[in-house]
Amino acid sequence: MSILNAQNNMKVFKFGGASVNSADAVKNVAEILKNYKEEKLLIVISAMGKTTNALERLCQAYLDKTTDCHDIFEGIYNYHFQIINALFSDKNHEIFEEINSIFKELNIKIKSHPSENYDFEYDQIVSTGELLSTKIISFYLNSSGIKNTWLNACDIIKTDNTYREGKVDWQECMHKTNRLLIPIFEDKFSPVSFVITQGFVGSSPDEHPITLGREGSDYSAAIFAYNLNATEMIIWKDVPGVLNADPKYFEDTHKLDKISYTEAIELAYYGASIIHPKTIKPLQNKNIPLKIKSFIHPEEEGTIISDIDQAEGLIPSFIFKKNQCLVSISPRDFSFIAEENLSSIFGILAKIGIKINLMQNSAISFSICIDENNNKFELLISELKKDYKVKYNQNLELITIRHYDQQTIDKLVNGREIKLEQKSRLTVQIVVKG
Repeated sequence: MSILNAQNNMKVFKFGGASVNSADAVKNVAEILKNYKEEKLLIVISAMGKTTNALERLCQAYLDKTTDCHDIFEGIYNYHFQIINALFSDKNHEIFEEINSIFKELNIKIKSHPSENYDFEYDQIVSTGELLSTKIISFYLNSSGIKNTWLNACDIIKTDNTYREGKVDWQECMHKTNRLLIPIFEDKFSPVSFVITQGFVGSSPDEHPITLGREGSDYSAAIFAYNLNATEMIIWKDVPGVLNADPKYFEDTHKLDKISYTEAIELAYYGASIIHPKTIKPLQNKNIPLKIKSFIHPEEEGTIISDIDQAEGLIPSFIFKKNQCLVSISPRDFSFIAEENLSSIFGILAKIGIKINLMQNSAISFSICIDENNNKFELLISELKKDYKVKYNQNLELITIRHYDQQTIDKLVNGREIKLEQKSRLTVQIVVKG
């Protein structure tokens, strides 16, 4: 009898790096999970703290063959063993050898000769973060009486060969879920209520680790929720729910108690950091509610994202993207920007792998706003200049306001020079001097 049809009480939780960034944080996760001991949970966990950032630096040092490679490795190693030492009083516990083994493999990797495929090498190194965090947390939960089974997400999440941005093979994921994941929950002899697995990672057709895009753990959780027909998905954050602005920049923020799937997709698309852009659609397709709750105050309600009618009444929400560059592209002969020009430009962007945050065209010019700190920026400009006149402004900021009014626009622009402005019925985007 399948849990997908009969029991229908599966939930998917996702804990991000901030929620597991220390031994005390891991203990807090354990306390939260004790409140759900009667339920079946698939628990997706990110790398601990800022480990992904550190692994990115390690990958760059490895590829550049710089001398700080060893120091970065040691920093990551010491950080994780500091947490393990605080969690496990028995220094003979098998977790020590388990984590040592993972680091030994990583050390062998960074001492080998790298291939010329940066994205491939990135995924082999950076995917280690989730492996470390989930091993530590799974062992700790079991030692604390919270029985769980550790699962390698690479066995379930199958993608194509697009390293750093794996495109999910949904049919194969469903097949692996039915064959490998569901039987863990249905085991008659040793039933398990909790399964711990990784976010952000999957595997390519040739079985190499692959990542789903930066901050992709939310998306991983949504894939699992879709395949399991979950009754709900909960993302545990360090904020009380979805706010109308980033609390790092604004003190006077307001929590949105309920928003629609459509509104959440729009906010994520424009860059709201609370949710990964790809997260909502799989949940919407099966009408699975998504809750954003605080791991600091787990008793509070948070925000629920679901299939509600929400055409009017939302307060302005604003999103900032710093370090932006505005690129204006024109034909060399001052002819009109036509379909063949746009096709060529989009082809270059797709080939290099640069995402557009805003675009606008006039008769003779096509402008795009992109992340300035993208390591592919210089390559883009070089490629475009082969066929077009190219001008660009750097050190800009992109402000996006949903459900805008003029008062909010004036407050956020704050007298700065506007380089580009684009309005629709519900959204305004403004590029200003940084």
